[in-house]
Amino acid sequence: MSFTYDDVGATRETGFCPPGFHPLHVRTRVGEGEDVFRRAAEAVMTWEMHRAMGVGIDASADRAATGVDVTVTLAGMIKAPCRVVWTVEEYRRTGWAYGTLTGHPECGEEAFVVERTGDGTVWLSVNAFSRPAKWYSRAAGPATRGLQHAYARRCGTVLRRLCGDDT
Repeated sequence: MSFTYDDVGATRETGFCPPGFHPLHVRTRVGEGEDVFRRAAEAVMTWEMHRAMGVGIDASADRAATGVDVTVTLAGMIKAPCRVVWTVEEYRRTGWAYGTLTGHPECGEEAFVVERTGDGTVWLSVNAFSRPAKWYSRAAGPATRGLQHAYARRCGTVLRRLCGDDT
C-alpha cells in the first residue's frame, strides 16, 4: 500500500500543515518527573496508550519504528491503515508519527510525542494534518475535525491515567 499524501514525515516539523489540509495541535499535561516520562514514553511507543483507549491496533511490530504498518480499528468497524514514518527517542522527547495508506478514511499524518520540559513537567503533544479521503468523512464535514480533537484530548487523558498521575 502507498501513502495517500505527498508530505510524508512533515509532522516532524511542529506546526507544518500542507495547503488543503486541516491542522490539529493538542497538548496535554501528563504529570511530572522522570518516572512519569519513562512510563508515558513506553506506553506511546508500544501502542499501549491506543489500546487503553479501546482502539483496535494491529501492528507489524510490538514497538513503533519507521516502516511499521499499523491498522487502527475505530468503533469496531472502521479500518484505518497507516505506516510509521518517523520516530524519536531522546533524553527528554520520545514519540512517532504515522501516515495514512490507501483505504484510510482520512488522508494525512499524525504524531504522538511525549516531552519532559526543563521544570520536569511531562506533556503529550498530538500534531496532525488531514483531509477527508472517503465519502463518509467528507459528508461528516466539521464533525470529523471535532472527533479528531476529542480523540487527541482523550489520548492525553488516558496517558495520564496510565502513568498514575491524575493531578
